[in-house]
Amino acid sequence: MKTLVLLVFCCISVQSQMLTSVYFDYDSYTLTKQSQRKLDSLAYLKSNLKFRIFGNCDISGSSEYNKKLSENRANTVNKYLQARIENTIVLESVIGLGKEKQINDNSTEELRRKNRRVDIFIDQVLGVGEIKSGRTFESFFSRKVADMKVGETYSLPNVNFIGGRHVWFPKGNKVLIQLADMLKNNPSLEVELQGHICCDYDHFDGEDLDLKTFNLSWTRAHAIREFLKKQGIDSRRIKVTGMGHLNPVVYPERTEEDMIKNRRVEIVVRKK
Repeated sequence: MKTLVLLVFCCISVQSQMLTSVYFDYDSYTLTKQSQRKLDSLAYLKSNLKFRIFGNCDISGSSEYNKKLSENRANTVNKYLQARIENTIVLESVIGLGKEKQINDNSTEELRRKNRRVDIFIDQVLGVGEIKSGRTFESFFSRKVADMKVGETYSLPNVNFIGGRHVWFPKGNKVLIQLADMLKNNPSLEVELQGHICCDYDHFDGEDLDLKTFNLSWTRAHAIREFLKKQGIDSRRIKVTGMGHLNPVVYPERTEEDMIKNRRVEIVVRKK
């Protein structure tokens, strides 16, 4: 199965979190000039933040060798930041993941290069009991297609997923049939399905327990595309993207209801 391609070249801002990634040459843990400039930009952040640093590798070499290489990459980033950040920022953890949790499928050199990276998760330090609410969107069915704008994001109400799986709760079936009908009635409409997860803040994406892959947000969006394909919709009209945990509706999740809200797929208008 196709795996998620992570395209993160700058900080992605969300309500309570950011992610930035720096990339390394093959078999190297030396920072490039481009990576140094990106890390320098983090030193200008002034809020009360904590950084969690995760090193990664492509699949070349043994597990033991890549574990060490990923640790060296994470430690290189850690040392570089330590010399530049102010005391409002805490470096909370530095971990090398090796090659065990691939984001990309390594089928091309470009995809392998994006596995040779360090991810820096940047979390806002919240007060005791403080919860941040992310941005929510109006229903995709609240407007006529003629009134929509290309690039706008909408929610798919009542389409939420079982934890760790790309299976939605039964109440989502009626909504997805409605979506299929809308696409049938507007044959020029093209959309992007953006999948989301809850709870796993130590990695960009979660594990799909059914498929044993670490691209759960992507498999959720892909499952909906496959459903629409069975309803007669040309899959070329539907782009699929995995957003990981970066855009939570509720952060942090305190209840099962909070978790369910974050296990969702949103829809973006690409063409109409």
